[in-house]
Amino acid sequence: MRPARAPCALLIPTLIALLGAGCATPPVAPPAAMTGAVPTAQVAATEPLDTILAKPLYRMHPVEAGRYITWVHEAEPDLRKRIAAIARKNLGQPYRLNLLGEFPYQVHDDLPMFSLDHSDCVVFAEHTYAMALSQSWDEFFWMLQRIRYRDGIVGVATRNHYTEMDWNVANRWLVTDISAELAGPDGPAYTMTIDRARFLKTRHHTDASIPVETSRQAYVPKDRVAAIASRLREGDLVDVISTRDGQYWASHVGLVVLGPDGRRHFLHSSEPQVREETFESYIARAAAREERNRQAGKNGQVLAGFKFLRLNDDIVVPPMAPQPRPGHPAGT
Repeated sequence: MRPARAPCALLIPTLIALLGAGCATPPVAPPAAMTGAVPTAQVAATEPLDTILAKPLYRMHPVEAGRYITWVHEAEPDLRKRIAAIARKNLGQPYRLNLLGEFPYQVHDDLPMFSLDHSDCVVFAEHTYAMALSQSWDEFFWMLQRIRYRDGIVGVATRNHYTEMDWNVANRWLVTDISAELAGPDGPAYTMTIDRARFLKTRHHTDASIPVETSRQAYVPKDRVAAIASRLREGDLVDVISTRDGQYWASHVGLVVLGPDGRRHFLHSSEPQVREETFESYIARAAAREERNRQAGKNGQVLAGFKFLRLNDDIVVPPMAPQPRPGHPAGT
């Protein structure tokens, strides 16, 4: 029942955070070299490659990011290792809620179609996969839309809003849900019922005729993750499953990477920035948050476990479906 493209902390429909920022006249900015500011396209096009490679991705201009994408594709031919390298290139990237939309392709909001300087959990995973599968900026941008939208048809109604029943299903060409296999025959599952038409109407003021859908979702309980961790592979997708008031949903996503000792780490974008940690660390932090909520009398979400999706070995990227010509407004 939870939309993937909604910000990770906003996945409870009853909770809508309104964030505001004050305005002030900024001081005169010092030179870019002193602040690490993103250069202009002209500067980025002629910058030495070594200078670009020394930067984190979130400090790059799109021109620089395109040059990095080309370089990393050649430097690391193994897709799984390339995913990990690109993900780590964004360690420290600031986290931001409610980040992406369809602007300017659609104008139901003014959120852009990509972001290099910030990420939320889904944006981080999508950008990492899209860059790893591409050899240029143009291919990355195409791949990003192919991952974000059903059949690659750009639009709020075709965006993969719900993690389990949209994103995971639409991207079966990229990843395969192995949660039931890992959890075993006695593993838990939860039932999801989603009303996409209601969500689009209330959240995006968009009318769509989509039937209500129900699905059963397997997951690995948090106390079994240590036992199955060795079966995870670098580049696999992680869905964090939370529960509250008897409902379960994917509240967060991230990627599996291998630590120096071969341990499976969780690399993800969450407040305040992209981080890499062990699953034990993530579970412990969740437990501490739940205890704080309990002591404060708050009915907060509780970590139930994880879904794991295996990065496919033989990836064949489907073509984009034809983009339909937009219709005329009513009465014209």
